[in-house]
Order: sequence, then C-alpha cells, then structure tokens
Amino acid sequence: MNLLLTIRVAFRALRKNKLRAGLTVLGVVIGIAAVTTMVSIGESAGAFVQGQLQALGTNVIIVQPGMGQSGGVREANVPTLTARDARAIAAECSAVLAVTPIVGAGGQVIFGNVNWKPKEMWGVGADYPTVRNWPVRAGVFFTESDVTAASRVCIIGNTVAIKLFQTADPLQQAIRIKNIPLVVIGVLERKGANMVGQDQDDIIVMPYTTVKQTLQSSAFDNVNAIMVSARTQDQMADAESQIHQLLLERHRIHPGEQPDFRVQNMTEIANIMAIVTGTITMLLSAIAGISLLVGGVGIMNIMLVSVTERTREIGIRMAVGARGRDILRQFLVEAVLLSAIGGVFGVALGIGASVGITAVINKISSGAEWPVVISIPAATIALLFAAAVGMIFGYYPAHRASRLDPIEALRYE
Repeated sequence: MNLLLTIRVAFRALRKNKLRAGLTVLGVVIGIAAVTTMVSIGESAGAFVQGQLQALGTNVIIVQPGMGQSGGVREANVPTLTARDARAIAAECSAVLAVTPIVGAGGQVIFGNVNWKPKEMWGVGADYPTVRNWPVRAGVFFTESDVTAASRVCIIGNTVAIKLFQTADPLQQAIRIKNIPLVVIGVLERKGANMVGQDQDDIIVMPYTTVKQTLQSSAFDNVNAIMVSARTQDQMADAESQIHQLLLERHRIHPGEQPDFRVQNMTEIANIMAIVTGTITMLLSAIAGISLLVGGVGIMNIMLVSVTERTREIGIRMAVGARGRDILRQFLVEAVLLSAIGGVFGVALGIGASVGITAVINKISSGAEWPVVISIPAATIALLFAAAVGMIFGYYPAHRASRLDPIEALRYE
C-alpha cells in the first residue's frame, strides 16, 4: 500500500468518527495555541522592553552621584557631580559622542488661565536630543549659547503642548514656571508611554543653567546626573572605562577608596532584561507545552479505541495480503494527521490570540504600545512537535494493531 493510498484510507477512517476525532484534535489545538501564544507574547514583551531602553537614548551611559557615608552608614546620594565634569567627559573621552548634564526641576506651568504640572521637568545641555535620540518635531532646540547665557527658553513634550495650548501653535509663546517667563522654542517628537505606563511626552526641558540660576537661585555647579552617548555600540565599554578613569582623577579618588560616583551602562541593563524576559518566555512555553502532552495522551487513547473497534477490519486486510508494516503505517498516518490538523488550527488560533492579547494590553496600559510579534520559529517548532507527538503517542496503538494475529482478528466480535 503506497503512502497516498494510506493517507486516503486514514482520512476515510477519521471521517467515520468525526466527533471523536474532533475532540482529539481539540486537545492538540489548545496545546499548540498555548505554546504559540505564550512565545509570541513573551517576545512582544521583550521587544517592548528593548524598545523602551532604546528610547532612553543611543548607546547611553548614565553617571550618577555615589552614596555618601556617615560613621560607616550609607546615606542618600550626595552632590558630587558637576557640569564641569560633563564638559571634561565631552572633551577628554574619545569614545564619547555627546554629553548632557541633568538637573531636576518642578512646579506648576502656567499659560494664560491654564495650569499644568508636568511629570518631568529637567535642566539639560544642548546635546540632549543627541544623547536621548529625541529630535524636535517643531521649532528648534536651544544652543550652547543659550546654555552659557542661561536663556529663558524651553522645549516642551507633546502632552504639555496639548494640555497648555490645545490646538494653538505653542512656538514663541511665553509660559511661566514659578512666575518666571520662559519662551517655548520647540516641541519634541512624540514618544508615548514607557514600560511602566508613564507618559514620556509630559515633559519640559530647558538649559540646566536656567534651572540652576533662575528657578533654583543656586550658585553651585552640581548636577543630578550626567547622561553620555558613546560613539558606537562597540565603544560602550571603552567609553565607560574612560569616564570612570577620568572622574577618579578629577575627584581625587585614590586606589582602594570608594568612588563618589556610579557609571551605569544601559547595554548591561538591556542584556539583563533580555535574559529575564527570555527566561519568563521559556517557563511559560514549558507550562503551555504540558497541554501538548495531554493532547498526545488523547491521541493515544483514541487510537487504542480505534484499534479495538477495527480489529476485524485489520484481520480482513491481513487476510488479503496486508503486511504488519502496512497496518503500522496506516495507524501512524492517522495519528500524525490528527496532530497535524490540530497543529495547523492551533497555530492559527495562537496567532489570533497573540494579536488579541497584545491589543488588550495596549488598551489597558495607558498608552504603552506593545509590538505585535508573531514568532514564526515557535509556530514552526510547534507544528513539528505536534507531528512528533502524533508519531510518539500513535506508535504503540499502531504497533499493537500490526502485531494482531489475522485469525484471531477475524474471529474478534
């Protein structure tokens, strides 16, 4: 009996018991759909996290003040970084592309009779758009001359523009922060929500010198942090090493002493997050894979029942010349067909579930935009695994059928 004829006979046998075959296929469908969905959602989460880290900036390294100590007890961050440190990093570190100091600010923003309190308000340097990979969609960003002169200008995010100006053009309009007028000279490109659902566009940035001298009335040069962009991804380690060595020298930190600053490489954080999301995806997939085994047990049960019901048929086939391997192949093909049909429907259901779950997550997560990732390798592996399940769990019933004695099979009632 050739393979094509075997497949035709297998389809005919399955059609005789449509309900039973359908219920058996359903177990495989659920298993494949669960695996495909879990892997796709896991990869969507990983892509979202990586995208958020990339949105922080290009090849970003963050330098923060170290923890102070008093009597051997670690205390809060102390202001050990200065704008001079930022300028020195830009001038002396060859692996560094751009640098911006970061100074925190806060307060109500007023335009006309409208008040709004942005979630983020920062004093930054002129290279902030380069470091954060965040261009201006309207107007211009302030220049180094504005930083030097502590000009009363600012750049606003898309959310602030909508809250304060609705549909009006915000450019060259004067807003007030702590009753100090600042002229809006630019609007940043929209970024959307970050990984924790916080609106990144609810932001105002201005020259850090303006924040220090005008809003804080401070004569000190200290900053909250320094953000650095390495020239390339491959130069991240070199940039981090150069920054660390430069600040040790500038802050007169002797060998063996605790540095009064911390240098964080965002690539390392991205790698850690990738490991975490990958591990979670593997765990979810393993749990979902258990349902495939359940579907395999269902295939074995249905095939054993089929062998019992078709004992006389098997005896007749053997009596007219069918060999044991022909019977083995017929029942194996039936088992593989059951699992393959379940695999195809399972992949389709898994893809649909992935798209639907991603849409629900985006709907309830306050503007976060998870990408829809359909894992083609996972779907392919799931299909192959489904066929393997059919062969593995169908082999014993098929082998049992092939070993039946023709005489006993013909006499079976």
